[in-house]
Amino acid sequence: MTITTTPAPRAGRREWIGLTVLMLPLLLVSMDVSVLYFAVPFISAELRPTATEQLWIFDIYGFVLAGLLITMGALGDRIGRRRLLLIGATAFGAASLLAAYADSTATLIAARAVLGVGGATLMPSTLALVRNMFHDAKQRGTAIGIWTATLTGGIAIGPVLSGILLEHFWWGSIFLINIPAMLMLLLLVPLLVPEFRNPATGRFDLISAALSLGALLPVIYGIKEMARDGLSPVRVLAIVAGLLVGALFLHRQRTRAYPMVDLALFRRRGFAGSLAVNLLAMFAIVGFAIFTTQHLQLVLGLSPLRAALWSLVPSLAVGGVAPAAAALAQRVERAYLIGAGFGIAVVGFVVLTQVTPETPLWLLLVGASVYAGGLVMVMSLVTELVLGAAPPEQAGVASALTESSSELGGALGMAILGSVGAAVYRREIVDGLPAGLPADTTAVARETLGGALAVAQGLPAELADAVRHAAGVAFTDGLHLAAYAAMVVMLLGGVTALLALRGVRPADPTALAVEPTGPADTSLSSISR
Repeated sequence: MTITTTPAPRAGRREWIGLTVLMLPLLLVSMDVSVLYFAVPFISAELRPTATEQLWIFDIYGFVLAGLLITMGALGDRIGRRRLLLIGATAFGAASLLAAYADSTATLIAARAVLGVGGATLMPSTLALVRNMFHDAKQRGTAIGIWTATLTGGIAIGPVLSGILLEHFWWGSIFLINIPAMLMLLLLVPLLVPEFRNPATGRFDLISAALSLGALLPVIYGIKEMARDGLSPVRVLAIVAGLLVGALFLHRQRTRAYPMVDLALFRRRGFAGSLAVNLLAMFAIVGFAIFTTQHLQLVLGLSPLRAALWSLVPSLAVGGVAPAAAALAQRVERAYLIGAGFGIAVVGFVVLTQVTPETPLWLLLVGASVYAGGLVMVMSLVTELVLGAAPPEQAGVASALTESSSELGGALGMAILGSVGAAVYRREIVDGLPAGLPADTTAVARETLGGALAVAQGLPAELADAVRHAAGVAFTDGLHLAAYAAMVVMLLGGVTALLALRGVRPADPTALAVEPTGPADTSLSSISR
């Protein structure tokens, strides 16, 4: 008996234009993670937030975004991914307008929270729609590579765009730039992007949604707070509480006929391994970003805008890595490519161990570009494997799980690598500080590199130079140990990829649920049958 297979239909011009439109919300959501970096002094001067309120202005967006990803991914599978995208774009645009003209700290925090809700709808929707629009494995790999490059590029572009806008306009302008893009999205998505939903779902489970939020939010909050201020009983209890709620969430998913997250996904070959590898990649790429940023600004003494512009160099250098990795994956086993990506990242971290306060800027940029290139390769390939391992009708949940692993990996990276660097800094600077400094001055300098530089400003020139030098050396010593720790994690990632992902390939969809709600749906509906 001869078995014939029908090749997957190839995407045409409409799908590629639709992909371009889908990159708009992804770019803006990722930019909003970092766009506030330079605006804080201006917001503080006008709204006068307390220290706690200022932290919430920064953090509420990321907390809400991370906590709602799984809920929104599951909701998109049920009500339609395009519909959820349009709802999210409306919420994101309205919240941006509210944030831009906020006249109080409470209003700004509330607006940032709604932005997080909107972002949680937009991120899994865009990735799930990419999964459903591109059926050919090669084209889908390229599209996911573009998606990954856009996500990482947006985080890098955010501070630069913020700095440029703040030089010419008031602080609210950093939010207003979202509105034209959201309007364009609302106009073009119904014309270019088909609707997809899972027809085999029951009623949306509000209890599971609350449990997923109650699991993720305390864990990520506790990890991020420990990264910032160290260990405390409250932060440990938050993590433990989140894990306990997570256990309840998993139990509910096992016992329901129509779970929010089908745990059978984790029995599919390559699914759980891909999520683990993605977490390890994000651990390094997010966890180490603080070291390169501080080295540019505080060790090399660059202005915030100049530091942000130089920090774009790694992003520009690796801009084509994700699509190139997708093309190479058509000829080389993905597990080997992912392992090679982790190996390339190790080389980048080796370069960074040679950075000192006296080394030229290019050495830092080369090291950052190399490790970022390797990890972008890893992230694009594992994203493709996660989506390929999930049935098309569960692409929303699979996308949300991918992004949740990214959020958790980033939080862990900031906590662990940041703690390693801080511990080395506090130990080394004590021996490097000049004798005779007052005890309170020494205590401030010992806490952070920024504190040491602030102390140096009030000292005589010779003494100030000695403090700056000691702080710079102590910081780069911490950077070196963090780089070694990142190398260990990268080696673990490479081994995990070779053990868990060897032989795994993204599956071509055999069935696709399409809701014909307009011309865009009708034009593509035949490919699902």
